[in-house]
Amino acid sequence: MKVEIINNEFRADVFGFSGTAVNKDYGGTAFKLMDKMWQIVKANDLKHKGLNIWIYEPNHNVFAGVELNDESKQNSGLEQKTISLAKYGYYKHVGPYNLIKQMGDSMRAELKQKGFTVELPYIEIYGHWTNDESKLETELLMSII
Repeated sequence: MKVEIINNEFRADVFGFSGTAVNKDYGGTAFKLMDKMWQIVKANDLKHKGLNIWIYEPNHNVFAGVELNDESKQNSGLEQKTISLAKYGYYKHVGPYNLIKQMGDSMRAELKQKGFTVELPYIEIYGHWTNDESKLETELLMSII
């Protein structure tokens, strides 16, 4: 694994829903939040970038959302979260989603070995869907100091 260290600010305005991962069920919680978000996006015909963004935060909180293109429709009942990372580790995982947790653990270990402290938030940006799992792309961003 080769984790890039990025010193340029990452910033995104994400619209969706937040929740607490009961019993540390981050995936299950994020999927429910994402499904709820897509129902509202589709019902209101909101223009979006099409990429699911999951944000892991302190106290077992997770936010699932999408960046919207149409500024005028941002008051549709979705929560807004502005995320900003000053310095972060970056890795693009290409392959099945079920390996993302393992990739995140490896990424965290590599960053620690390089002398960085990893902090929340941790962000996963899911690329456009394909039926070929070997071509699925997920960007992993870990805030570091």
